Amino acid sequence: MSERLSERLVLAAKERDDADPLADRRAGFVLDDVVYLDGNSLGALPAAVPGRVEDVVRRQWGELRIRSWDESGWWTAPERIGDRIAPLVGAAAGQIVVGDSTSVNVFKALVGAVRLVDDGRDEILVDATTFPTDGYIAGSAARLTGRTLRPVTPDEVPSALSERTAAVLLNHVDYRTGRLHDLPSLTAAVRAAGAVAVWDLCHSAGALPVGLDEHGVDLAVGCTYKYLNGGPGSPAYLYVRQGLQDRFDSPLPGWNSHAEPFGMREEYAPVAGARRGRVGTPDILSMLALEAALDVWDGVRVEDVREKSLALTDFFLECVAAYVPAGRVESLTPVRHEERGSQVALRCADAAEVMDRLVGRGVVGDFRSPDVLRFGFTPLYVGFADVERAARLLAEELR
Repeated sequence: MSERLSERLVLAAKERDDADPLADRRAGFVLDDVVYLDGNSLGALPAAVPGRVEDVVRRQWGELRIRSWDESGWWTAPERIGDRIAPLVGAAAGQIVVGDSTSVNVFKALVGAVRLVDDGRDEILVDATTFPTDGYIAGSAARLTGRTLRPVTPDEVPSALSERTAAVLLNHVDYRTGRLHDLPSLTAAVRAAGAVAVWDLCHSAGALPVGLDEHGVDLAVGCTYKYLNGGPGSPAYLYVRQGLQDRFDSPLPGWNSHAEPFGMREEYAPVAGARRGRVGTPDILSMLALEAALDVWDGVRVEDVREKSLALTDFFLECVAAYVPAGRVESLTPVRHEERGSQVALRCADAAEVMDRLVGRGVVGDFRSPDVLRFGFTPLYVGFADVERAARLLAEELR
């Protein structure tokens, strides 16, 4: 690596940071000197969260106690916070309910999807490259509903669809490679086949436009602790398209989704709207921490986030190509923007050891077995100087 090349890339990083319209958003987070490129696993702490959580604990819980279900808005939090997430995934209000984990919501959505079609459709398609838990849940949903589970890659979905297909569970972005799948065309194909599309948005929500309403997505789920910065274990969410809500039959009916939650009726009658995706008592502490975390999105356009995300990943790949010895790593992340999420995955034989050393030098990414270095780029707080530094230190560890 020549000194002149390094100077050029450092200067380019500074120029881009100076021109970055999202640069002021960094002040909304608790950051240090570490280059944090693991926001696709756990987002950084928004600065507003600690004070809000203290108020929830000391005043709302400590002083108001049970009164806070009404006076502090605890009871309506799942829908209220869902409406704040809605614009980030291209949904109108009234279609997202927050609560439970991603896994639980995948189960609700997939079984609910099967219940929306006729019994003659006996097959569930699942993304063969999916995050393992989604596959486990899909297998359980298939056994529970008497369907056959068929793993296929997203590219194989159009040819695999048939009159037997009941539902299709897909990831918007591959968690290992960062590949962005074609949600509009795949959703259209699934719906044209008479099946129900269920999308996992864990690695796309908060990083790029999703367009749930625009593209006619039926059901979707996602977590909030990655690009939405909700905190470890923050509640997930369930999207139910407006036109399906009166027919959505959740496999986990609970008192929180009853039309008369305090009526204690023996018979279950679901509440109207997306609220029927609720189950039991919401996790209020985590939920209200998430609500505070979402303040960092006020006034932010997802399109601007996407533009910066692509610029960051482009610049990282440019710096890696310039700094890292030829042949030392292989990029698994698509070059084409329309196929790329907001992360870069690099393959190298000693990935685990390299990442350990890199973390020790203040650049935090993560390792995925068996040989993948994974770097996530969260545009609200990652800058171009961070990117150049990460690539330079990576190259030093790879030599």
